[in-house]
Amino acid sequence: MSAATDVRYLVFDVESVADGDLIARARYKSDTMQAGDAIEEFRSDLVNEGGKDFIPYTFQMPVAVVIAKVSADLELLDLVSLDEPLHRPHVITQHFWRGWQAYKQPTWVTFNGRGFDIPLMELAAFRHGIQLPEWFNMSARTYDQNRNRYNMKSHIDLHEVLTNFGSTWFRGGLNLAANLVGKPGKMVVAGNMVQGLYEQGELQTISDYCRCDVLDTYFVFLRYNVISGRIDVTREQELVAKAKQFIVERADDCQAYADYLEGWGEWENPWTAGT
Repeated sequence: MSAATDVRYLVFDVESVADGDLIARARYKSDTMQAGDAIEEFRSDLVNEGGKDFIPYTFQMPVAVVIAKVSADLELLDLVSLDEPLHRPHVITQHFWRGWQAYKQPTWVTFNGRGFDIPLMELAAFRHGIQLPEWFNMSARTYDQNRNRYNMKSHIDLHEVLTNFGSTWFRGGLNLAANLVGKPGKMVVAGNMVQGLYEQGELQTISDYCRCDVLDTYFVFLRYNVISGRIDVTREQELVAKAKQFIVERADDCQAYADYLEGWGEWENPWTAGT
């Protein structure tokens, strides 16, 4: 079996930053406004309008995308940060979509990727002129279209699963979901720090943070496969042990893996605790 046919799932996460030049042009119609000033002005406007300063994904660009390649039997095969260490948005975007094509359109797996990561990467393709006819299969039957919200063969959004497709509010996010299965969740870096890290040139720190988020997402994905009945807890814990060994073997060469192991926790199985 080739590597391409063995990859059945692509578990991924995107870290992005505001594009100050785009904001200056599109929002403030200025060719002279500094990128940093445009970002701060936009944030101030957003606070005045709604109380939050989060800049919409439509004004952002990807600066780190990490993807875990997972086999049909749910084993972690590899984990890569696209275009590391350069992290060029246009190259990241090309590698993201061309990889999906090369691996024969495996299922995307995200946590809240339906509302952020996927549309951001679609818009990045739009921006850079990358053709995606297989993804934008708009002539297919509605339920076979890859972008259909309920097409779980195309994209499993674990946040959608846990909220019953937006019926509830999953307060705590990926951090909570990871902690429920004994994994680190958020450690030193948080999402609201990415813009500042980018402006300081800390691209590797951003990539490492993204790498840890993908590991969390993978372990949450395994538990999803337990509750959906595909595997039992025994098999899940076997896969967790294999993934931990994967991390251990690479920890000397990757600070993100070393940090993740430091925060590692074992899931307490209530069915074997003797109570």
